[in-house]
Amino acid sequence: MDSDVFMPKLRVGVIGLGVGAKHAEAIARIPECELAAVCDKNPTTLAAIAGTFPGVTALERDTDLLDDPSIDLVCIASYDDCHFSQTLRALERGKHVFVEKPFVLHEVEAIRVREQLSRRPDLRLSSNLILRRSPRFLDLRQRIQAGQFGDLYHLEAEYNYGRLEKITEGWRGKLPFYSVVHGGGVHVADLLMWLAHDRILEVSAVGNALASQGSGFGNFDNVVAILRFASGAIGKLGVNFGCRLPHFHAMALYGTKATFLNGRDCAWLYTSADPHVPPLILNTAYPGVHKGGLLESFVAAIQGRGKAEVSEEDVFASLSVCFAIERSAHSGLPVKVDYV
Repeated sequence: MDSDVFMPKLRVGVIGLGVGAKHAEAIARIPECELAAVCDKNPTTLAAIAGTFPGVTALERDTDLLDDPSIDLVCIASYDDCHFSQTLRALERGKHVFVEKPFVLHEVEAIRVREQLSRRPDLRLSSNLILRRSPRFLDLRQRIQAGQFGDLYHLEAEYNYGRLEKITEGWRGKLPFYSVVHGGGVHVADLLMWLAHDRILEVSAVGNALASQGSGFGNFDNVVAILRFASGAIGKLGVNFGCRLPHFHAMALYGTKATFLNGRDCAWLYTSADPHVPPLILNTAYPGVHKGGLLESFVAAIQGRGKAEVSEEDVFASLSVCFAIERSAHSGLPVKVDYV
């Protein structure tokens, strides 16, 4: 695209001002955008966040923002059970959507969003799968692409949340349905497929709810899935909300030439099984990323200036894997991934 061509700024609205406040911060820093409106049903939160952005419109009703014809892009960071209705309404009104994960709770909702996007191919959708922006995982992906690992044959990732109260006392536990796989596991499902440049074909999962028993939470708080990739590689994905451990993304990748182990302060890259050969210590930042870090590339994609780091296909693919894991954990049977 000719850089001399004038392009009007995208007018952006943000719904939900918890993590959405980070979205607003990111949008305010993008020259091609104008933060036009923020929305939260809590008037105290709304006033506090709106006050940090002079001139922004403050709204308590999401429909006032979603129905505003002057808004081009909506960032949705509301409670998870609102994501589907807000996303669909925004798309129906001709707006691009950047939505927190999980972008929907149910497979039928994902299908509805996919259908709406097929009717409006001019619109873009993305979700905040932010681990792709972590410097440590960006460095790891570059090493994989450079051939340093040879052939990947086994991949493990764990979403160790360590915040059980989020489902036993917080709003998530009050929803009719909440899946720790959809809400947390989606991050590492996406990360594994992105790192390996591979698709997960089949999953076999088990789960339990021992950590949250007696709380009234109605689903598993701990799930482990065995994965089969299209390349023939196998792997393991875990989601653990009840662990006595600070929030951490454990990871181990095994290739024919190298092994990667993630740690909190650093990571280790082994290239030999000889115990006398020390690993390469990787000090790249982890997680080391702003929660609005994906928005700049998404705006560029909307304006035809590049590709979004998380595409529509990526959004649907990662959650499709999670739908399969949830079904397998409840049925006790292997489940093929049906990509929406």
